Amino acid sequence: MPDARYHLSAEELLRPLLEPGSGGLLRWRRQASNAPIVPVENAYVTGRLDLRGADLDCLFRFENCRFDQAPDVREAKLLGLVFRRCWLPGLKARNLRSRNDVRLIRSVVQPFPGGTDDGETAVQRGDTRERGVPDAAINLTDAVIEGSLVLTRTRIASAFGRAIQADRLQINGALLAYRLKADGQVRVPGMRTGGNVNFSGATLRNPGGFALDANGVQVGGSLLCEVDNFGAGDQRQAFSARGILHLPSARVDGDIVFRGADLASPQRGAIAVEAWDSSDPYVDPWPAVVADRMRVEGNVELSDGLSAVGTLRMINVRIGGTLRLARARVKVTRGKIEPFYDRALHLDGSEIDGDLEATGLDVPSGQLRLADVRVGGNVLAAHAQLRHGGRDVLSARRLKVAGNLQLTDATIEGTLRLQGTEVGGSVELYGTDVSAPNVREQTSYSVDVRTVRAGRNVSLTTSGDRHFRATGGVNMDGARVARRVDLTGAELDSVPGHDVALDASDLTADELLLNPGTIPRGRIVLRHAHCRTLDDNDEFWETTGGIELEDFQYDMLRRPIEMKNDRAVNVRIRQLRAAMAGYRPGPYDQLAAMLRASGNEEHADTVLFRKQQYRYEALAQGYRVFGPGVRLWSWLQRWMVGYGYRPVRALGWLVGLLAAGSLYFWLGNDSCVHDVREGVNQLLVLGPRCAINSQDSGMQWNPVLYTLDLLVPIVDFGNKSRWYMHGLDKWVSGGFIAMGWIFATTVAAGAGRMIRRDAPSNPR
Repeated sequence: MPDARYHLSAEELLRPLLEPGSGGLLRWRRQASNAPIVPVENAYVTGRLDLRGADLDCLFRFENCRFDQAPDVREAKLLGLVFRRCWLPGLKARNLRSRNDVRLIRSVVQPFPGGTDDGETAVQRGDTRERGVPDAAINLTDAVIEGSLVLTRTRIASAFGRAIQADRLQINGALLAYRLKADGQVRVPGMRTGGNVNFSGATLRNPGGFALDANGVQVGGSLLCEVDNFGAGDQRQAFSARGILHLPSARVDGDIVFRGADLASPQRGAIAVEAWDSSDPYVDPWPAVVADRMRVEGNVELSDGLSAVGTLRMINVRIGGTLRLARARVKVTRGKIEPFYDRALHLDGSEIDGDLEATGLDVPSGQLRLADVRVGGNVLAAHAQLRHGGRDVLSARRLKVAGNLQLTDATIEGTLRLQGTEVGGSVELYGTDVSAPNVREQTSYSVDVRTVRAGRNVSLTTSGDRHFRATGGVNMDGARVARRVDLTGAELDSVPGHDVALDASDLTADELLLNPGTIPRGRIVLRHAHCRTLDDNDEFWETTGGIELEDFQYDMLRRPIEMKNDRAVNVRIRQLRAAMAGYRPGPYDQLAAMLRASGNEEHADTVLFRKQQYRYEALAQGYRVFGPGVRLWSWLQRWMVGYGYRPVRALGWLVGLLAAGSLYFWLGNDSCVHDVREGVNQLLVLGPRCAINSQDSGMQWNPVLYTLDLLVPIVDFGNKSRWYMHGLDKWVSGGFIAMGWIFATTVAAGAGRMIRRDAPSNPR
């Protein structure tokens, strides 16, 4: 109890303000000698300072004062109200009207444990009251302050649950609460300010509930909850909150800044809002920040040392500038059963006109969920540390990014899921390590970029000495990339049981660079993929699970096969055969078509020649009993006509058959010449052979021309139908005719291909 010399009765203080004849109503007596300020210093104000309903054109300024009872300025109209270095058991200011600032600077507001004796409660429903709920320490509900509300370095220690209650408070100026310390809820739903709301360096404590309830506030400036700028660097104080920051439907004309803030809410136990205690999988029951439907014209900065324990939930927000999470640290307790409720960042349906910057973001535990988010700039998350092993660590289905998506040099544990993402620029994951994927029954991948749309490149490459690594593989099924898909230096693994290191089915790209740094451990699927330019290396072809190449189309190789480089095409054929499980004709046809389109007809024929060889080998394995016959037929075609792709070989066989036939018919003779039995020899004998028609007496036997006439189909040189052949000669002649058809048509087909290749294109 202060010395009696400092006691000042509240009744005595207010007596000079009573206008005679007013019936005790406080009205300012307009006298020239009266000053507009009522100063009180170093006093212990006893009794109730009752200004309720007063209409005074004066400013009350208290300095170094202590109050016996909470000042009551409800429904009052004052010029201003200042408490500097004061101690108050509370402040009742419902419906206060102040034409200037209301200030509590370096003061202490600490209600008595017994509460007030007027029965006023903080929550009222009509004419009923919730008993046992005392006043908030400071009650500014429906107050109007034409200046600013200043709470700098004030400490509010409420034992009743609410430190400040200021529903629908209107402030024409700013709310300045530098280094405010509030034990209990700071409740300002529906508040409107013309300037900034500044809680920099403040400490708000209401564990298990709302540390700050700012539902539907409208801030004419910026909302600042960051490190204050008082004193030297080591003396500055960060904003700290123990409890939930509740900002749904807030409207902020400037920025929201939580740089370096320390936020935490309980991660298990009682749930602050009854509606959050539901089976809805998209609820975040233990958040650090709730800002659904928030609208911010400037930037939102949750960055530069911000530490949050609990979900940062901002669903369906609209941010006119940039959302910064750079160098922030967000952690949530990992859920054990579904739904897990362990999202660290929840941005579903939000729109960000600027960038989403998360450089150096550290999430030791928790998921980042960005479904249906639209970003007008870039997503920048270099050097991020995201850990949520065995689950989706980043779920950004249908994310739309106007610029680039850069998640480079990052360390990620869990599945990176970007299914259906649309990026105007490039998707860059170079130097990123993705491990511990979410293992599902159907498919499991570390990186899921199915049906992604990229206006430029998708880069999964090295960055300095860091390789892109996906221990669960990459799924690019149905992706559409305008320019390049680059896996140069990538390290691809697969989940046992799924065994797919890369699924690029239905991928479309201008360039496809498949140059992994190590041999992929798992299967590579390129079924129905298409690119204009293909580049690959030996590690790609040596993948442990083989390669599915059915209907894989490419128009050219980045490193073309030279026409004289037979070794290169043979290596390519061996790689195709080794990579595919069994015989598949499509990949050989594709390679041949690509070579032929580049003018390399000889190598294209080599590919098709090998294709037929492998085809017969596969048929022989399938027929089993008739396998030897199939192999013999394949051998005959290969060595005689080269399956139709070696016309020179067929021409050689024709020349050889011509020589053999000429020699056979030259050395042989016909018995018809020596047959003198009556009625038998009725033919015309011309030298060693007999002519069928006796009128062909002018013909002369020539074994070379006769053999040539047998071997050349269609064209008749006048020999094969005029000489009499019987017995073995007849069978030999028929054999030469059959061989002539086979080899001559093979030569003609080869010549036709050469003509089509060399013919100039038709003029338009």
